[in-house]
Amino acid sequence: MVSKSRSEWSTILSHLVLAAVSLHAAVTSAQSSRGAAAGFLLQTFAAITMLVPGLNTHEDCLAGAWVATVIGLPLLAFDFHWVNGDRSSANLLLGGGMVLAVAGDHLGPEGCSVAGQAVLLVVSVTILIVAVFTANTYGIWGGAMLGVAGLLSRLEEDRLLLLPKEDVCRWALTAGSWAYCRALHTQRLQWE
Repeated sequence: MVSKSRSEWSTILSHLVLAAVSLHAAVTSAQSSRGAAAGFLLQTFAAITMLVPGLNTHEDCLAGAWVATVIGLPLLAFDFHWVNGDRSSANLLLGGGMVLAVAGDHLGPEGCSVAGQAVLLVVSVTILIVAVFTANTYGIWGGAMLGVAGLLSRLEEDRLLLLPKEDVCRWALTAGSWAYCRALHTQRLQWE
């Protein structure tokens, strides 16, 4: 059996934890918020795709991450805005994500990277704004962690905190997804 390096184990673990947290969030939010559940499910599939032997080709990984970013993240924000009555922002985020998903083939690798990071930051900022105005602490943490993941992905370094940069971004995305799931639950309790 081939021994794996520490960074390979870190990558595998970060994908597994992101998939587990996203799947748990999808299941727990399915009854009350189907859009967010679909967004979490897209994150789950993207993380699992990276771990399945034979499916983890570069193109498959990029396609899965692209869909999870430009469609999954706006789906997460959609319900947060919709429940608070901000239907125009909800529709704008989701519509923009759909347009980017279709245009992805025409953007090139660098364009897709920038567009994906922009979607991540826009989603995190809009969640953060709504969470601040509704005093949703989990939403504030979720938006902040999604923003941290977006900002860390823009750094030039290959390693952060002794781990590969992508792994640190996945850990921040995992923390943001968990907090955001709790924020959706808290938000639903406030509106009931």
